[in-house]
Amino acid sequence: MSEHPGRRHDAPEPDGLAQQIAHRLRMTLADSVTHLTTGSGPRLDYSSPPGDPGLFGPEAVCWKVHADFTSMMAGGISALLLQALHPLALAGVWDHSTFRTDILGRLRRTATFIAGTTYGSRADALALIERVKQIHLGVTGTAPDGRPYRASDPALLTWVHVAEVSSFLTAYLRYVNPSLPGAAQDRYYEETARIARMLGAPDAPTSCRQIETYLLAMQPELVASDRTREVVRILMNVPAPRASLRPAGMLMRHAAIDLLPPWAQRMLGFGRFAGVRHLLVQPGIRTVAPVLRWALVNGVSKRARRRALAGGGVDAAHTRRAAGPADMADLSDTPGATRE
Repeated sequence: MSEHPGRRHDAPEPDGLAQQIAHRLRMTLADSVTHLTTGSGPRLDYSSPPGDPGLFGPEAVCWKVHADFTSMMAGGISALLLQALHPLALAGVWDHSTFRTDILGRLRRTATFIAGTTYGSRADALALIERVKQIHLGVTGTAPDGRPYRASDPALLTWVHVAEVSSFLTAYLRYVNPSLPGAAQDRYYEETARIARMLGAPDAPTSCRQIETYLLAMQPELVASDRTREVVRILMNVPAPRASLRPAGMLMRHAAIDLLPPWAQRMLGFGRFAGVRHLLVQPGIRTVAPVLRWALVNGVSKRARRRALAGGGVDAAHTRRAAGPADMADLSDTPGATRE
């Protein structure tokens, strides 16, 4: 993966003063944004080997859902907030993660996992999954309530997975394509459950109905503890790479809160102004998102698509028809949320 995956370093300087100004603005914004999601974890080459579709291929629904930077960033933060409500999942992060001193590093490593398993070559995706499995083996301990935990526990893996994918899909439906058919939504959960199974969660939900049932059943196990509130404090104060991006960062964080289920907002102390927040953040995100899509012109999903179509590895014409306009415009360097 290049140092600045949101752009091409060999792109010629445009002619004309106005074009040059726009070009430099785009590069500056792209550098600032990709600073949030690159620089930690394995460096992957999404452009090779030619013809390799990865674990899913360009026709997968997860290629579409994970392609938009804005919705993935908001969904990723929302997933972190939701996960922090599970005492055992939070204990593992609290005891074995550097999130309190290096929240950006954790977000970047997670971004690599999400992007790599979605868009990476098959070998890279499998290597990332194996790496995370090995890390999980060392994440064991005892929670404050005295219960033992281990990150490789299928129940905890399922919770982490569901919090992630349900948040990503909620953000996509709200900010990218509210008309995504129910069958495609179910297919998204079926596809992403494959990663959960490979990590060690054999019973991960595979449909919208199963996700809804699972989240309802989990509510009695969730707790908003002092540790939970510390996670919220850290996430609400994630540093912006540049001062000019602080308003956008604040907007993204409030959009993440708005994506949470109402019961989770109430548990985390965000229920009081939920209606006002909802009215403010949606138009704000819809204003910011096109600017970010304009800036990120050579994201992971675009490079992966070119790789998959190269050398006849995938039926190019069929893939273009299946992609649709939103996916063909994917411009992200995909962020994620919660894996180490």
